[in-house]
Amino acid sequence: MIDQAGPVRVVSSDREELILVDEQDRELGTLSKGECHDGEGVLHRAFSVFLFDPRGRLLIQQRAADKRLWPLYWANSCCSHPRAGEDMNTATSRRISEELGVSAALEFIYKFQYHARFEGLGSEHELCWVYIGRITESEVRPNPAEIADWKFLAPDQVDALIADENAPVAPWFRMEWRELRERYWERIEVLSG
Repeated sequence: MIDQAGPVRVVSSDREELILVDEQDRELGTLSKGECHDGEGVLHRAFSVFLFDPRGRLLIQQRAADKRLWPLYWANSCCSHPRAGEDMNTATSRRISEELGVSAALEFIYKFQYHARFEGLGSEHELCWVYIGRITESEVRPNPAEIADWKFLAPDQVDALIADENAPVAPWFRMEWRELRERYWERIEVLSG
């Protein structure tokens, strides 16, 4: 569990402006994060980061209890959005620092579009860029405003978690992990090796 003795640093809000895109990832303007996730959602740019330790284990996080969408669900290491005027390199570096207290060289793997609804409270409708990187366990300093819990899992443990349809796992994490295992695993092995 996360030590919450220190001050909690709030690093995101529904007011921040996200980047609206079309299906070819061309920018169309901006809209607040809250509005992007209302109802059926509005297509916007996002990213997911998968951080592995030198033993090849994946860092996963349990989303904070007060998250609007998928609270207390397990997700990949970090997932968020570039803000208006922010390029993806800046956004991913900023966010892994804000959420996890780490820095890492990240490698872009692929991007895809998805839509997922959450219990009538809103939707994710994202064009998501997926990255991998390498860190050590001792580097991780999670932000309790964003993360309820975290752990490193071996790939076969992640496979089992993803395969359990009753486990509280964020839908994008399931989609991305399956794609990484099926099509991009050799790049992860090089990274971890």
